[in-house]
Amino acid sequence: MNSRRSFLQNTLLGGLAAGSADFGVKNLPVFDQPDKNAFPIVIATWGPNLKANAAAWEILSKGGYALDAVEAGVHVPEADPKDTSVGYGGFPDRDGHVTLDACIMDEHGMAGSVSFLEHIMHPISVARRVMEKTPHVMLVGEGALQFALTEGFKKENLLTDVAKKAWEAWKIESKYKPIINVERHDTIGMLAIDTQKRIAGACSTSGAAFKMHGRVGDSPILGAGMFVDNEVGGAASTGLGEMVLRTLGSFLVVEEMRRGAHPQKAAETAVKRILRKYPKQCEEAQVGFIAVDKLGQHGGYAIHPGFNFVVYQRGENKLFESASLLAK
Repeated sequence: MNSRRSFLQNTLLGGLAAGSADFGVKNLPVFDQPDKNAFPIVIATWGPNLKANAAAWEILSKGGYALDAVEAGVHVPEADPKDTSVGYGGFPDRDGHVTLDACIMDEHGMAGSVSFLEHIMHPISVARRVMEKTPHVMLVGEGALQFALTEGFKKENLLTDVAKKAWEAWKIESKYKPIINVERHDTIGMLAIDTQKRIAGACSTSGAAFKMHGRVGDSPILGAGMFVDNEVGGAASTGLGEMVLRTLGSFLVVEEMRRGAHPQKAAETAVKRILRKYPKQCEEAQVGFIAVDKLGQHGGYAIHPGFNFVVYQRGENKLFESASLLAK
């Protein structure tokens, strides 16, 4: 641990604080003419979400709407009982409650969000209803559940036997300590640009396993867990939400792209800022970002090795291992 701490300090002193390190990706002007073959495109956090990308691509490849695509894509892990970080099957909080966070955003900058929502399989769809059918951006807790039920969503038990057993085992010591890349999946963040160059984003999670009851992470917060701007592009995050909340990382990535940065470089800037501000916490915490710009260029970057992301573009659904700021 001392060697890692020394590395962190040396990295900061070596120019990280200035954000000037170039990791081989040159700045490219965001508003140049995009590659005509770059669209549609969908990008999502984590390798297991190749299936989610495929669901989104099914819509995009037929000329469909980016917002419909990200909603459909996120539905895949939300309904997967084997995904312990999103929706059904998600590990509960320390009191045994599966509480869900999600947000969605369209090409006009309209957005919907739900947080601390229980009993609903697809919080991303509730978030979309908030955006389209209410004057609000976010609904939380019991109010979000009441709204979902009035919209026809079915109330369900989302605590699987596997998740319940994990919770009961955790209660023996009741120690809360997030583990980096423990299963190589986490929050799903998804960004899509359709053939009409409309960009949309979505983010969904069951949050940190065994969190305090009532805890909300970055995922439902616009500008933290996800952000899109149709003039520029979009970004999404995964990992320890508290670190992203303190820096509004996804918004920062988009603003860096607005200033002309390639998505890869923009993601690197956001990670460097987290490390610069919170070097001690970064010893044990993971955060990763994905980004896509209006040229159809994409990037991904993380604090530690182990983060990966998936991109469906030009008919190919590919897995990318993310570069990271810190070595193993």
